[in-house]
Amino acid sequence: MQSSLPSKDSLKPINTTTLKTKSFSDQSTLFKLHNFRFGTSSQFHQLSVKTPHFKNPILLNQSKQLKVKKLHCGNLSNTLPSSDGESEDNGILKRIEEVGEAVSTAFPIWVALGCLLGLLKPNSFNWVTPQWSIIGLTVIMLGMGMTLSFDDLRSALAMPKELFSGLVLQYSVMPLSGYFVSKLLNLPPHYAAGLILVGCCPGGTASNIVTYIARGNVALSVLMTAASTISATVMTPLLTAKLAGQYVAVDAMGLFMSTLQVVLLPVLVGAFLNQCLPSLVKIVSPVMPPIAVVTVAVLCGNAIAQSSLAILMSGGQVVLASSLLHVSGFFFGYVLSRMLKLDISSSRTISIEVGMQNSVLGVVLATQHFGNPLTAVPCAVSSVCHSIFGSALAGIWRRSIPQKMQD
Repeated sequence: MQSSLPSKDSLKPINTTTLKTKSFSDQSTLFKLHNFRFGTSSQFHQLSVKTPHFKNPILLNQSKQLKVKKLHCGNLSNTLPSSDGESEDNGILKRIEEVGEAVSTAFPIWVALGCLLGLLKPNSFNWVTPQWSIIGLTVIMLGMGMTLSFDDLRSALAMPKELFSGLVLQYSVMPLSGYFVSKLLNLPPHYAAGLILVGCCPGGTASNIVTYIARGNVALSVLMTAASTISATVMTPLLTAKLAGQYVAVDAMGLFMSTLQVVLLPVLVGAFLNQCLPSLVKIVSPVMPPIAVVTVAVLCGNAIAQSSLAILMSGGQVVLASSLLHVSGFFFGYVLSRMLKLDISSSRTISIEVGMQNSVLGVVLATQHFGNPLTAVPCAVSSVCHSIFGSALAGIWRRSIPQKMQD
């Protein structure tokens, strides 16, 4: 009678695989990026289960049935589903996430369509009130806050030079570019004030995914967006009042209070939820990117709709001014970073962060605190310009891998 036990050869140790990660500078912050981004692949990391050496043949057969599962960024606590119900729930979340990615990837297209609709059919946005604008921006900032945790602070301490350099360039290159472009093109006061306002806004969340596509330092991108957003509470009203005050009256205190309410507080609440209620954040985070994209498209379209006739008469000047503003940000952000001896990956990141603004914040602030609705027009056009230029630049940079990432 032949023995039913397996031979010695069948009990050889099973080879294990190792953790494979993309060569970004900070793994923990990359996990945060997954929770709030404008369209990217969710499979940044792959985790393989290490199988122990089983001597019991029954346990050995069971171990072979274990399937390696891809770990989604941000879900560090999960490896294998504990039940069929949990597996089904994860499948639903994955499908929602895939739909969100499809919507989010086309971010520039949706914003452009929103602006075009506002230009051709302005009555389509009659339902958008200032209160809805504030709620929409608050939701976007809340979603961004959900990507932050105390680990981000530790990451910032590991790259102080890059973070500080990026923050200084953010609030020097863009505000000054807005001021000088306004002078160069001799813009009307309301357009000049709007262009300067958007130049004084913090970096936009779309810059995170653009940095990823461009093979930049994604950890630095997330940290710069968070730092510039928090700093905007003071820097945006201060710089706007200083540079745009000669064109129109600027309510610096009103800008400060609005920025505090719609930027800083939602970001802090989101960070608190991420730290204390991660299970809730895990459920909500897949739907935040598409909500943000739709909100930005609606707010920008509404800003265009408010002054559609005036834009049709002189819109070319606004488009040129916004284009020059963002080209200046991308160019000087990169060149000055290299002059500061930063590596290519970090320089790309700072260039994208400086060149891409939180234009929707400019739209909301202009609508609330400037009497002429034309002031919000450069902010809305800016959202389309920086999305197109940033995406094009990322496509060019993606063809070459920085030396530091190759190593």
